[in-house]
Amino acid sequence: MTIALWLFACFDKRKVVPFIISQVAGAFCAAALVYGLYYNLFVDFEQTHHIVRGSVESLDLAGIFSTYPNPHINFVQAFAVEMVITAILMGLILALTDDGNGVPRGPLAPLLIGLLIAVIGASMGPLTGFAMNPARDFGPKMFAGLAGWGEIAFTGGRDIPYFLVPLFGPIVGAILGAFAYRKFIGRHLPCDTCVVEEKDSTATTQQNASL
Repeated sequence: MTIALWLFACFDKRKVVPFIISQVAGAFCAAALVYGLYYNLFVDFEQTHHIVRGSVESLDLAGIFSTYPNPHINFVQAFAVEMVITAILMGLILALTDDGNGVPRGPLAPLLIGLLIAVIGASMGPLTGFAMNPARDFGPKMFAGLAGWGEIAFTGGRDIPYFLVPLFGPIVGAILGAFAYRKFIGRHLPCDTCVVEEKDSTATTQQNASL
């Protein structure tokens, strides 16, 4: 989503790479924390059910950290699901946070976005696990790979490495969702947020220069 916000929502391009790195690192550390806290339970479950870590059967446990698709859908379907749900999420996030559309939200915007994610998860989660954010999926996958799941953490037991789906599907979806909002809705609003922000930034710069 960071890339989509940079392209269509005036996000500072200098912050894109640091934000992406920070998100991936944060997700990696969160997965490590969860693993550390639940380590004994992981081991006990594997021993009780005779699961060898790194096998296809161990994906159920690896799914605690990141997303894997329903075995009944193929690679293309999984990509389409991630793309569509992320496009919906991105478009509605822009709608809920755009001060130019005249919708009275106030502090309700974060709550509404949370409800939106819950609805998407409840409806589409059984298909792919609804990654919707490459960082939150790829970081934990890297940790799982290092924690003993190895290659299976990235391939998901498929011929085509599955990690590509939650990595690129949400990026494409977020760009499409942001483009659709800016092209078909945002451009018709009386207040262009980007223009306002640019004017405010210019005014602030001029004011600082005069001091």
